[in-house]
Amino acid sequence: MGSLLLALIYICFISLGLPDSLLGSAWPVLHSEINVPVSFAGIISATICVGTISSSLYSGKLLHKFGAGKVTAVSATLTALGLFGFYISNKFWLFILWSIPYGIGAGGVDAILNNYVALHYKAQHMSWLHCMWGVGASISPYIMSFSLVYFESWNYGYLAVAIIQALLSVVIFISLPIWNKGGKIEKVKDDTEKKSLEAPLSFKEIFAIKGAIPCFLTFFCYCALELTTSLWASSYLVQKWDFTPEMAAGFAGLFFAGVTFGRLANGFLSMRFGDHSLIRMGLAIISVGIVLLFMPLHSTFALLGFVIVGLGCAPIYPCIIHMTPDVFGRDKSQAMIGVQMAFAYTGFLLMPPLFGVIADYTSISTLPIYLLVLLVLMTIMHELVIRRKESNI
Repeated sequence: MGSLLLALIYICFISLGLPDSLLGSAWPVLHSEINVPVSFAGIISATICVGTISSSLYSGKLLHKFGAGKVTAVSATLTALGLFGFYISNKFWLFILWSIPYGIGAGGVDAILNNYVALHYKAQHMSWLHCMWGVGASISPYIMSFSLVYFESWNYGYLAVAIIQALLSVVIFISLPIWNKGGKIEKVKDDTEKKSLEAPLSFKEIFAIKGAIPCFLTFFCYCALELTTSLWASSYLVQKWDFTPEMAAGFAGLFFAGVTFGRLANGFLSMRFGDHSLIRMGLAIISVGIVLLFMPLHSTFALLGFVIVGLGCAPIYPCIIHMTPDVFGRDKSQAMIGVQMAFAYTGFLLMPPLFGVIADYTSISTLPIYLLVLLVLMTIMHELVIRRKESNI
């Protein structure tokens, strides 16, 4: 029974990734149809992110009251509703309106599933689940590209993903009895962990931990870099390299393909290398990808650059989460990870729209420079975290 539920959760993670790259793929055409500047994609993205933050903050209370299965099913339904709203929208304010249930649903599914897997299954499944998210995020640009080519409309791309999300919510509702039998919760054996659960740290205490702020900023920069790349890759290819919107929508999926393949490989590499080594490896690979984006010779360098940036991104998110108990102590890891997620969503919320504003006043060609600044800051912050660990050895 637990294996059947785990298979369903893997499918949920694929569906969780599906909507994430739709906006960036559709935007080169969509913003012209609704007559708004290119930078307004950042406003929609920010609205979705606010909904995601809100539902994540309240996910614990909802989980306690309704259970993981019901909250996941309702969240998937809200996501489907938001996506269907995008399909029928033709005004910018309507996209803002439908972004609210879209974001609330996405945040609920993400928070609940991560928590459920952490409680009921072995930790190794977490890496593969995030790989499945990459599968979904890699597929959706091709769904949008198919819609643009064969239907000459972005609307049907959103409709297709909305239908998939709706079907998933039906399956989850049907499977609710399985969720109550889906595995045994791990017992907290360590007395220190028990104490930390009974008396969680205050925000003042968390920020006072040596190395905490650099760790949070590392996470902030990573999430900012990832979403900025995914949101603006299509527009970069259209405006910088004169790709057609249809071609750009398809090629933008190469970034997510890089993330997906990289996370699949990272599962094996983690058996040999530690978290810090894998993060450093990822940072080095991202730098190579950004250098290729600077190349003025041919668009092939840009396409290859997005793939390599995706490969470099792959190990950073799961490794930051995984290293937290080792660096800061098991008794502090729960509090630390909670704030890390808050910084992650803040990076999602602020930095992609900021680049949209910069692109409006300068050029979309500044994307590699923007990514490079985030990469340098992320590298510095991570090295400070490593110093924190080494000082405690």
